[in-house]
Amino acid sequence: MHRTDVITAIESALTEVLEREVTGTEQSTRLFEDLHLDSTSVLELLMSLEDSTGIEVDPEEIDADDFQTVGTLTDFVLTATGGTADEPALAAAH
Repeated sequence: MHRTDVITAIESALTEVLEREVTGTEQSTRLFEDLHLDSTSVLELLMSLEDSTGIEVDPEEIDADDFQTVGTLTDFVLTATGGTADEPALAAAH
C-alpha cells in the first residue's frame, strides 16, 4: 500500500466510526483533540482498518504514540502492511 491509499482508508474508517463524513485530513490532524476519538472509537477504527487494509493488530501491543495524528497512524499502518511512503509524515504537533 502507498501512503495516499492508507490515508484514504483511514478517512473511510473514521467516517464509519464517527458516523460523519471525514475527508481532507492533514497528516498533522490529531485523532483525539481534533477528531474527538476516545478509546472505544480507536478500537473500532482499528477493526475497520483491519478489514480495509488487511493488517492484524493486537490491542494489547499498540502504542498510544501511533494514534496521535493521522500521520502517525498512517506510519503505523504502513509498517504493518509493509507499504511504501509516497511522502514523509509530518511530525506530530505538540
